[in-house]
Amino acid sequence: MAHRATRHFLALPLALVMFAASPSATAHAERVVPTVDLSADASRPAPNDLAIASLYFEADGADPAPLATQVNAVIASALEQVRLYPAVKARSSGTSTFPVYGKEGRRIEGWRMRSEIQLESRDLPALSELLGKLQGKLALSGLAMQPAPETRRSVADLAAGDAIRAFQARAEAVAGTLGKPYRIRHLSIGYGGESPPVRPMMKTTAFAAEAAPVAIEAGESEIAVTVSGTIELSE
Repeated sequence: MAHRATRHFLALPLALVMFAASPSATAHAERVVPTVDLSADASRPAPNDLAIASLYFEADGADPAPLATQVNAVIASALEQVRLYPAVKARSSGTSTFPVYGKEGRRIEGWRMRSEIQLESRDLPALSELLGKLQGKLALSGLAMQPAPETRRSVADLAAGDAIRAFQARAEAVAGTLGKPYRIRHLSIGYGGESPPVRPMMKTTAFAAEAAPVAIEAGESEIAVTVSGTIELSE
């Protein structure tokens, strides 16, 4: 009798555990809260206050050594001229040498060498004047206008504020239509408006003693921001 009573006493906690883990109790604990995914966009114009220009010099020769001397001397002279314009930054952007084959494509008849430099400046008149002078030696292969990094960041912050406010307005409209209060569960901000590539220019092989200043029209770029997130609707 004592042994049977002990078994009954031990079974009582187990029954309580089974009741606590019953499907109705679990469903009540894991109540699903309705959510809605939303997104909103905003954009603002940013002035293109940074110009990026690419220039190159290319020459052919029978011997690669004197050819390299010629090309390097022209590039060095051009860089010396750039140093006279403190508002313009210059960097080398590539040098390549490759063989020139004959008509049958088997025998090397010569060599071709190309060296490029890239210029950046926010002083557009200075860059325009410099490009005109450099085109007496180099060919202009590309020119692009874009917002400077600090300009892009400041305009992007303003556009982000616009997009967040648009997201909040959309969330309030959805929750109001459903007649429920809401809270933001998740929010992410995506910045668009990538920098444009350097626009290719028509290839030129003849050089003047000095060309006229290059016409540069700055214009504007649209900086876009997307805000996406999830709102949770309360009962």
